[in-house]
Amino acid sequence: MNLVDISNAYNLIMNKLESWLSMAISMLPNLVLALLVGIVFYVLSKTVRKVVDRLLRKVTNNLTIIHLIGSVISMSVAGIGLFMALSIMNLDSTVKTLLAGAGIIGLALGFAFQDIASNFISGVILSIRHPFGVGDIIKTTDFFGSVEKLNLRNTIMRTLQGQIVFIPNKNVFESPVINYTKSGMRRIDLGVGVSYGDDLEKVKDVTINSIKEMKNIMQNKPVELFYEEFGDSSINFTIRFWVVYRNHVDYLSAKSEAIMRIKKAYDEQDIMIPFPIRTLDFGIKGGEKLDTVMNNTGLLSGNNKNQERSNL
Repeated sequence: MNLVDISNAYNLIMNKLESWLSMAISMLPNLVLALLVGIVFYVLSKTVRKVVDRLLRKVTNNLTIIHLIGSVISMSVAGIGLFMALSIMNLDSTVKTLLAGAGIIGLALGFAFQDIASNFISGVILSIRHPFGVGDIIKTTDFFGSVEKLNLRNTIMRTLQGQIVFIPNKNVFESPVINYTKSGMRRIDLGVGVSYGDDLEKVKDVTINSIKEMKNIMQNKPVELFYEEFGDSSINFTIRFWVVYRNHVDYLSAKSEAIMRIKKAYDEQDIMIPFPIRTLDFGIKGGEKLDTVMNNTGLLSGNNKNQERSNL
């Protein structure tokens, strides 16, 4: 390599550096402005997150949801600031590339994790709407029990038999939910039957008075009794009353106590709860007594002759 080649290479490098320096000097104002925009949006994202956290705490007590929504909004604000800073520095092609890449990746992930995304969104909505809380007794998707935990994917329930059930949030969100704990009370419908020989007015008074003496009953709610049908061996009715409901044991205890009180009151007032009665019909058409059928067929007379022979 001679001196001419070295000189040409040196001049080429210096010209390139000078062009870069001049470009940097020309872009310096934009660079400073882009940095200022980035700093402003960074501070703004932190402020927005604190405000969102404070507002969400008034809606839900689920810290997971609060932190998640706060993080998403904070990152969105910071992302807007990043794209604005790149645009200020005339890096529009870079911005378009990033947006296109983010869109393609988001679409691919959406198809790949569709069920996970559905459960995630359902969990967020359930946490915000708060149709039930931890400890509430609910019935949903054919499961009945108390809520142990609500996370971003599952609703965790403990059945009355003690088993733990993980129900996808999507299924809970799309299904009816019965919350037995929300109102703090529950009505008991108890079916009873009395014999046809009892005074129905007396039965009604005795039954209602026996229920009104219960401790767990709600005094501001009426005790109602409705006769419903003429049964095979009894006149059937339903006694309805409301009890305080904190857990399922309250319901079972009140129902058990009601049965014992009604039985005791009926024993004292000589009111009978009949056993099931079955009537046997004999003969081709039915409605004939057994001895009549046996006489007509000669069975009874034959038995009498055998009895006379044995006596001889």
